[in-house]
Amino acid sequence: MPSAISTAQLDWDENGQPRSRVFGDVYFSSQAALEETRYVFLEQNRLEARFAALMDGEHLLIGETGFGTGMNFLAAWRLFDATAKPGARLHFVSTEKYPLTREDLQRALALWPELAPWATQLLGAYQAIHPGAQRLGFAEGRVTLTLLIGDAQAQLSQLSAQVDAWFLDGFAPAKNPDMWTPELFAEVGRLSHEGTTLGTFSAAGTVRRGLIAVGFKMKRLPGQGKKWEIMRGDFIGSPDAAAISTAKPWFAYPPTVPGPREALVIGAGLAGCATAYSLAVRGWKVTLLERHGQIAHEASGNPQGVLYLKLSAHGTALSQMIVSGFGYTRRWLERLQQGSDWEGCGVLQLATTAADASRQNALADAFAPELLRLVDTAEASSLASVPLPAGGLYFPEGGWVHPPALCAALVAHPGITVKPHQDVLRLERENERWLAMAANEVIASAPVAVLACAAQVRAFEHTADLPLKPIRGQITRLPTTAESKVLSTVVCAEGYVAPARLGEHTLGASFDFQRLDNEPSIAEHTQNLALLEGISPDLARRLAPAAPEQLVGRVGLRCTSPDYLPIVGPVADTTAFNQAYQALQRNARAACDAPCPWLPGLYVNSGHGSRGLITAPLSGELIAAWLEHEPLPIPGNVAESCHPNRFSVRKLSKGAGKN
Repeated sequence: MPSAISTAQLDWDENGQPRSRVFGDVYFSSQAALEETRYVFLEQNRLEARFAALMDGEHLLIGETGFGTGMNFLAAWRLFDATAKPGARLHFVSTEKYPLTREDLQRALALWPELAPWATQLLGAYQAIHPGAQRLGFAEGRVTLTLLIGDAQAQLSQLSAQVDAWFLDGFAPAKNPDMWTPELFAEVGRLSHEGTTLGTFSAAGTVRRGLIAVGFKMKRLPGQGKKWEIMRGDFIGSPDAAAISTAKPWFAYPPTVPGPREALVIGAGLAGCATAYSLAVRGWKVTLLERHGQIAHEASGNPQGVLYLKLSAHGTALSQMIVSGFGYTRRWLERLQQGSDWEGCGVLQLATTAADASRQNALADAFAPELLRLVDTAEASSLASVPLPAGGLYFPEGGWVHPPALCAALVAHPGITVKPHQDVLRLERENERWLAMAANEVIASAPVAVLACAAQVRAFEHTADLPLKPIRGQITRLPTTAESKVLSTVVCAEGYVAPARLGEHTLGASFDFQRLDNEPSIAEHTQNLALLEGISPDLARRLAPAAPEQLVGRVGLRCTSPDYLPIVGPVADTTAFNQAYQALQRNARAACDAPCPWLPGLYVNSGHGSRGLITAPLSGELIAAWLEHEPLPIPGNVAESCHPNRFSVRKLSKGAGKN
């Protein structure tokens, strides 16, 4: 993960056009910039005809280096809207080392009134843009933008995709030589296929030779305006291409499942609802099966959940997943009703010990202040509007969410059918379909099934070995008082307390590793009240809670994995997997080329623990990307760290070479 990515530093000329201070170059030509984009990128990649040729369910993937002001994306989107069939989709992946602030982006896009209908949608979604992969959705899922925030070569090296058309649009090689490198060209070649095209403003010899070396046939063409020449490329492949796919077979995309685009999703908590949504917006017909009488009945049913970012300064896979997931969820919340469904009130994490303070200092050095910043005791108390015992980290884009409202919004899509009171006891595969069985009755069937039922995933034969563990947690619901209603941000220490929602605050949450029932206990209410004292003795006085035996609470079971990462992806046949890759028992680095013995069309989305609000929605996108062979919404190494097969690989590799 890149450290403390800075936003773009701009100067604006007398015509209101932006110029980069870092690179000393303009973002676009002062004359006819939009016409040049059409000529260099849209025409040279023949996008009008290719968009029109897309069939229902098909998508075209554009890759870009240098998102900048987003003009190229908006121009492509406008052309797509004008020419593509309603069932076709556009996916646009773009790198950007120095993203514009929302204010600068709005100022730049105002220069092209003809793009206003699309620019307005981009600006509405342009929030929580932080390092790594950030996924934005538009037009009810018909258009997807994946921003890769960081160094272009480093970001592309972790991309799993087959790009159909390239826009190479970084600052000029003379101004930004670090981008136009053999390493970047190698990634462009790796991500291309027969039929991939390319357009670029640069006609420099180093660029031409670099692209030829990785498999492109390049042609110089007359430019427009002050640009004398541009280039167009067609990928013809090269046996000497420097970059080839290094994906291990157990982390590769499974083969496409034959049959209609229909799926069963078992479990209507946040993970299941998000999975159903991500499939439905891609044209899938989804049946969502829930054993209870309503969605969001178990852990996803709490009145308030917190967008809680427990990060590492070392760029771990979990931190990368959290940063990407936070952005995705935060953008989704803009569709909900503020005040009752969610509130972007910010989140404070107090530093109550020296160890907390040390860790928070490291985080403040590793991330930009737009994501988190250090605050002292006085500022923390001011932000919360109540006296606090310590300062800490403030996350200005955080807040609280009513999880049932988010679940309800996700499943409101017409392609999703919710079936409550459906307790699936087992899955059977018959005639290339998964049958959801209750005793001897078939509840529903489809070519694809996704298990999103928390620890209940282990009740199914095919996923019984996944190391999922339920952990009981209890929240306490405290009525608002005249003095407590001033609380204006979520405050976390060992526990958390949220500002009032509909006349009550949520306080929590306990961790009980022994009990798995759902009956609230007096002991856990007592623990939660102790957590409140640790957060703010003054707030505890303001809330004036009743005696523990008189309090109202709610119990949920968090479901977690041994490495605290979610378990998301396709499922393999464990016995056949162990046979196919038994060489790993002798050598953990053994080259294993055998295809993975996938269970066709079976996927899992579970293990989100206490971070479900952040990781579960993005994991729905990850499931859909695996199924559709789209670019993954997280870096490849992070997807591997979340993959169900990681446990089988570790088990086989454990002790390799010791005999």
